[in-house]
Amino acid sequence: MEMRETSRSRSPGTHFVDIHEVREEEEDDEDEEGDKPTKMSEKQDKRFKKLPTKIREIRRPDFNRQVSLETGFSALNGEKNTEMKTLPRSGKSFGGFGTAHRIGGAEGKKGDFNIFRTKSSLVRQSSKLPLRKESGITDGQFNNDLSGGLIDKSDNKSVPAGRYFAALTGPELDQVKESEDILLPKDEKWPFLLRFPIGCFGICLGLSSQAILWRSLATSPATKFLHITPSINLSIWLLALSVLIAVSITYALKCAFYFEAVKREYFHPVRVNFFFAPWIVCMFLAIGAPPSIAPETLHPSIWCAFMGPIVFLDLKIYGQWLSGGKRRLCKVANPSSHLSVVGNFVGAILAARVGWHEAGKFLWAIGFAHYLVVFVTLYQRLPTSEALPKELHPVYSMFIATPAAASIAWGAIYGEFDGLSRTCFFIALFLYCSLIVRINFFRGFRFSVAWWSYTFPMTTASIATIKYAEQAPSVISKGLALTLSFMSSTMVSILFVSTLLHAFVWHTLFPNDLAIAITKRRQGKEKKPFKKAYDIRRWTKQSPLSLVPGMGKHNNPADRDTEAG
Repeated sequence: MEMRETSRSRSPGTHFVDIHEVREEEEDDEDEEGDKPTKMSEKQDKRFKKLPTKIREIRRPDFNRQVSLETGFSALNGEKNTEMKTLPRSGKSFGGFGTAHRIGGAEGKKGDFNIFRTKSSLVRQSSKLPLRKESGITDGQFNNDLSGGLIDKSDNKSVPAGRYFAALTGPELDQVKESEDILLPKDEKWPFLLRFPIGCFGICLGLSSQAILWRSLATSPATKFLHITPSINLSIWLLALSVLIAVSITYALKCAFYFEAVKREYFHPVRVNFFFAPWIVCMFLAIGAPPSIAPETLHPSIWCAFMGPIVFLDLKIYGQWLSGGKRRLCKVANPSSHLSVVGNFVGAILAARVGWHEAGKFLWAIGFAHYLVVFVTLYQRLPTSEALPKELHPVYSMFIATPAAASIAWGAIYGEFDGLSRTCFFIALFLYCSLIVRINFFRGFRFSVAWWSYTFPMTTASIATIKYAEQAPSVISKGLALTLSFMSSTMVSILFVSTLLHAFVWHTLFPNDLAIAITKRRQGKEKKPFKKAYDIRRWTKQSPLSLVPGMGKHNNPADRDTEAG
């Protein structure tokens, strides 16, 4: 294009610029653009130098053609065959800096769920993208999503435990604070696998423990007068097995397609305890198997297969508690920590069923030692130091499960419900009563998967009560066993129907899992570090004595002698 100065008779003191296309010069510029890229800038400089100085006085030139900034931005990125686009006058178009290119913005993360996919898919995507050396950004630092945005890979790494406690609330840490921003959109429904948490294995815990309860009701001498048919145990066992298969397949698909999200759940200080749940459920099914399917004495390979992962998780979790690092017990203790302890007691019960009593004693000792530590830590305070929302109150029932499972395990190993078994049972019974009397504590909130935390501890306490009624038969013990069993079975039935309705009818069972989408570091301005009150230098600066001029000099004996001389 060429710019020429013209004057019109309407305003003799004003100059106008007429900008129009000159095809010959444009063709010459396009031919020389590939061989000599610097000629374009040199020609433009010469043209502007030839213009008279009066052009600067022009305020409103008439442009016959307007080029979009997106075209220039695409040419800067090295794209070829770009079409000229007209820039609209709405003021919202800004070329390559659209909503998809805003790093860290809420709109830039819309629909970008690839950051939680497996590494193999991320590597295939990033390998096809060119390096951006001009801006100093390489593919090793950023990963392009499907919409063309740039996502910081450091936000997708494992989040430290302290970051979860700072960004989330509640003992299960599944509610994001209002001041936090997450990596995924809040107003968009996520894929189903991303919304499927590891806590769904709590449903399997409730159903499989019911299979053990109804097996005990059908075979225990204390409840023989009820004449309960073993077919109930068989039907519940098959239902629990089918639910376990369905949940396991779904979570296995999540591991295959969204392994980064699974890693985040594993590094979560609360959800890491639910990785014990699948193996505990398998041991529950082995213990509660109907007599028509499984023999009374099981094969030891079953115990080895189900107990191996629990031992591995014990070494990792208990090692972190013992080493005193960032995941020490005083920082990550929460009611779900009882699951890691319950696994040892359930393993001790299964060891007694397979005939390995010494292995059962070993697991019982490990579980009881860590139960005492967890119980004392949780009884003092919760690590969040905040009032718990009503939706998370069911997790308090986890306090009942561990002592009840310890009493059953001790009776299974030694063959009788002796003094130590009764001691653990009485602890569980007292904690049970202390939670039942607080009716307002467990009502007035909406249904969620966390409600299944009621079922497993209630069922375990019911089984322990049946064992106690066998050793101390009386009207009170038998009536207590029937009452607790009826309460646990009723709770499981209500929750199972509610779960089916919310999952398949209302489609509200799995909301967006905001807990796994928090950033590794707090976005926005960082808070200034808190100055310790006992900092002596800070105290001396703010001390009233420092406000008095010359106070330090008069307190020095050498200065006094100098002034006296």
